[in-house]
Amino acid sequence: MGAMRHGGFDALLLLSFGGPERPADVMPFLENVVRGRNVPRERLLEVAQNYELFGGRSPINDQNRALLAALRPALAAAGIELPLYWGNRNWAPYLADELRRMREDGVRRALCFVTSAFSSYSGCRQYREDLAKGSAEVGAGCPEVDKLRTFHDHPRFVAALAARLREAFATLPPESAERARLVFSAHSVPLSMATTSPYEAQLRETAALVARELGRDEWTLCFQSRSGPPSQPWLEPDVNEHLKGLAAAGAREVVLSPLGFVSDHMEVVYDLDTQAQQTARALGLELVRAATPGVHPEFVALVVELIRERTEGAPRLALGSGPRPDVCALDCCPAPAHPAGRPRPTA
Repeated sequence: MGAMRHGGFDALLLLSFGGPERPADVMPFLENVVRGRNVPRERLLEVAQNYELFGGRSPINDQNRALLAALRPALAAAGIELPLYWGNRNWAPYLADELRRMREDGVRRALCFVTSAFSSYSGCRQYREDLAKGSAEVGAGCPEVDKLRTFHDHPRFVAALAARLREAFATLPPESAERARLVFSAHSVPLSMATTSPYEAQLRETAALVARELGRDEWTLCFQSRSGPPSQPWLEPDVNEHLKGLAAAGAREVVLSPLGFVSDHMEVVYDLDTQAQQTARALGLELVRAATPGVHPEFVALVVELIRERTEGAPRLALGSGPRPDVCALDCCPAPAHPAGRPRPTA
């Protein structure tokens, strides 16, 4: 590949969770997700049924392809000449395979954008561990990969979330939109993970920043996609229980932002668009789900700006407690214990 292309780097790696793309992929994918955690097979079969509703295909890989397609012209417009690569934690294209391809292409040092905005073990540290494991597996000549920072309070991220919520509120009649309850939702995690990371605090900070952008003083945060055994405490309230509480308090319309997701994972299309919608209908609530950032221009611009921070010394923008460091402390966001239970995230 020759000389470094931009600011000491010669490629950009998109790193994500991965997901099945056909029915035959579902069980092997779920086995990858829970490997080493002694999860009973009946639990995997239970989760696999969710995928059957969507033809055995998760939306996440297609959305990563869309993000790559949107990034190419955005990077070119910014004068950033970096070839793009894409690897996943749990399904093809696997990270180690992509690192091998990068080595074969002559990549020596790459930046890495992870599809996770918030700081926690599963949202940040585990991806760093994945990069270390992938490098060890590839061995000699593996490119050096520098992960870009998390970005929960970056103004571009907040703007993308606010824009998606404006679109959602606009689908309601003005009177309904005015009285609709604003609710943010994120993936629940065990309290053993939440108490050793800034995850919940960052979620609340981002929600407050987005609500301020919309001119709304009242909002609530709930959680979804809990998967551990009942004996293990996780962040609450669950979105379905929260909807019940809102209905009991007289709410008639709810606009819900999947704050914790940058694209429509299976947890969004099943846990929110299927399960939570069923709960809302049973309660007589009108539930409008805002889109995730996806390939919104503000979100694509966010990736470009994070790259410019590292390569050009551009300002490290943050609206709240950030910006987060480029390299986390060694003891940051430690791994929690994982009792046997359902697989935690299913993209």
